[in-house]
Amino acid sequence: MTPKERMAAVLAGGSVPDAVPIWDLGFYCIDAATGRHLVCGREFEALSPAQRDRALHENAATIALAAEKYDFAAVSVLSDYWEIAPGEPAYYWLPPDARLAQAVLIRNLIGKTRMLVGSSGGVMAMPGAQEFEDFCVRLLEAPDEIEERAKRTLAGGLETVAKLRDAGCDIVYTASDVADNRGPFFRPAQMDRFILPYLRKWAAEVRRMGLWGILHTDGDVHPIMDQLADSGIHALQAIDPVAGMDMKRAMVQARGRIALCGNLDCGLLLRGPADKVYDATASLLDTCKSGGRLILGASNTLFRETPVAHYDAMHRAWRDHGQCY
Repeated sequence: MTPKERMAAVLAGGSVPDAVPIWDLGFYCIDAATGRHLVCGREFEALSPAQRDRALHENAATIALAAEKYDFAAVSVLSDYWEIAPGEPAYYWLPPDARLAQAVLIRNLIGKTRMLVGSSGGVMAMPGAQEFEDFCVRLLEAPDEIEERAKRTLAGGLETVAKLRDAGCDIVYTASDVADNRGPFFRPAQMDRFILPYLRKWAAEVRRMGLWGILHTDGDVHPIMDQLADSGIHALQAIDPVAGMDMKRAMVQARGRIALCGNLDCGLLLRGPADKVYDATASLLDTCKSGGRLILGASNTLFRETPVAHYDAMHRAWRDHGQCY
């Protein structure tokens, strides 16, 4: 099977693929992994139009090179939502117009052998630190305002889904944290009003557009796994081990309704050592691959500082333990 066929088999939940597909939400240690330099963030913004065009072509070649090296079944387009402070984009960021142009260039290079993934948004998430207190107050005192925010988030996300589809993406994801390490942030009634209806609408529209839809959320979502698995999404990404999420338990809860992505602690991938990364990857694969709905990857994004030797250890474990026959 091609890497793309593996990914499709897992997302569709039909035949078991010949090997577990590999995909990471954000592979930001790409410079060290390829020996090239990805140009993004403020560095990209400082370029002239001609320099930007050249950088996007070189970025696409770098991303395709990493995909070939690590057998990625899917590759992610750089996002437009990461910030290190209010209004200050992180390094691994591109403005929206450049991001769509980047998607087209990557699509042309990877062809039909791998899937292309874009971040669309569409489902409201728990608040960031800057607005946490105000959001919590409004959640209790002004629920109609929160619902209007959920509606706007969905509408904006679906506009982005259409743009990403037209740029060549096969998969879209909404990065919508609804839990932390203690469990779901929203109360059950709030989930039923502000989150789950919009997740179902987002997933249904993504399917109507002919795309695959993935929800990313950090935190312990074991208590709401049943609702998430019934929402219409194709997959859930993170399965956050720092929050106590266990892949085997999550698979039992999901009952084959959705694919599950991740569960390798990105902190372990950062700290190592390599032999522990290998062992953790091998254990995850040996325990969970038989169900046919596992997508291997980090529990969140791969930090720029992640040593390549640690990711290489993950990939070696995949070669040794990731086959499904």
